[in-house]
Amino acid sequence: MQEDFCAKGGYVDSMGYDLSLTRAPIVPIQETLAFLREHGFLILHTREGHRPDLADCPANKLWRSKQIGAEIGSMGPSGRILVKGEPGWDIIPEVKPLPGEIVIDKPGKGSFVGTNLELILKTKGIRNILLAGVTTDVCVHTTMRHANDLGYECLLLTDCCGATDPNNHDAAISMIKKQGGVFGTVCSSETLIASLTKYFGKQSG
Repeated sequence: MQEDFCAKGGYVDSMGYDLSLTRAPIVPIQETLAFLREHGFLILHTREGHRPDLADCPANKLWRSKQIGAEIGSMGPSGRILVKGEPGWDIIPEVKPLPGEIVIDKPGKGSFVGTNLELILKTKGIRNILLAGVTTDVCVHTTMRHANDLGYECLLLTDCCGATDPNNHDAAISMIKKQGGVFGTVCSSETLIASLTKYFGKQSG
């Protein structure tokens, strides 16, 4: 949930997409974060961006961004697009990481390639992952598919994700549910919170 994906003048806005679609998950994410933080869950944030010299930006990614009018590294209202350290690269204030929460900086769409995410999950003994953010069909889906291949059990929170096209969002969710849950499973944040509340109530009873 970065400025470049959710704020005026960022990467997604420069491509001409409707920001209301990528901002739609903000409130559900806020509510889910508050609940998970209260109950001691490990919170991980991801942030896509490249070195200022673009040495870690593949030529095909750079070329495609240029074709659509939002060239990575070019100057925009939020600084250089998708470049580390620029205002647009930062996570939006509505879901800003709290002190001590881990931020994974990634050069690509998925959160495992070129990062230490897998090492952190193994070190923390994590086997189950809740996924939220934007965009459902690109960064979130790429991360979920990779996590599934690595043996993690994944749950995507449908209202905590968004895409630049509602049809892509719906299709991405539909794909997960095929073949008995080929990449994991899905539910709303309301369902998650209700289920965990019931579970914690039994634990304390």
